[in-house]
Amino acid sequence: MRPLAADTLLPVNATLAVALVVLLLVATAVAAVFRLAPDESYGRAREVVTAGVRAALQLAAVSLVIGWAVHHTAALIGFLFLMFAVATRTAGRRITTNGTWWWAALPIAVPVAPVVAALVLAGLLTVPGIAVVPVTGILIGGALTATVLAGRRALDEVAGRFGEVEAALSLGFPDRDAHLEVARGAASDALLPALDQTRTVGLVTLPGAFVGMLLAGASPVLAGTVQVFVLIALLAVEALSVALTVELVARRRLNRQDP
Repeated sequence: MRPLAADTLLPVNATLAVALVVLLLVATAVAAVFRLAPDESYGRAREVVTAGVRAALQLAAVSLVIGWAVHHTAALIGFLFLMFAVATRTAGRRITTNGTWWWAALPIAVPVAPVVAALVLAGLLTVPGIAVVPVTGILIGGALTATVLAGRRALDEVAGRFGEVEAALSLGFPDRDAHLEVARGAASDALLPALDQTRTVGLVTLPGAFVGMLLAGASPVLAGTVQVFVLIALLAVEALSVALTVELVARRRLNRQDP
């Protein structure tokens, strides 16, 4: 059976550009009309526009950079560190606006670095090589999402139930344990997206790694094997990210206190 060519499914032409613009306008309009922002303003609509435009420009630039970097080890490693730095900044600023945001680097780096290093040492990824970029990017993206969700939920819960934290302290709980009792349950919800994606793969969605390999000409069995590996790796990475984020909140390394 002849593999499908990518351009037969999603041709890159003017029609695609128009479709992208229309979809972005729809998303912006919905966010504006229903005021899908925490303060019920139009701020989220502006964020949608900015995110869409940035995605297009960044992916265009990154596509060119990756094509060059994969043949140069130093450039490739530098690009991976850039991905990590951007993820840390994004996650940290989503969680808090004070100077503790940089602690978000820990739950992103600690789970991802050993997994990528192990894959390289085992020969499953090569440096330099094209595969290390998407695999590392997927893992960093998963860690970023888990860190943001866990951090925001944990800090929201601590703020909303601070009376319970004080009650635990009055009973003799250490400061860490008092915060942990309140924050841990709420932060665990950060694992739900990864769990749902893994449970429903193939039944509800066909994730990007699977579809991308099929379009590249890989067999369905090989594409499915790679996708299972990605999903399981994401579960491991995100579970550790959530655990570390909760620990940072419990120890008040990540907080929303005024400077």
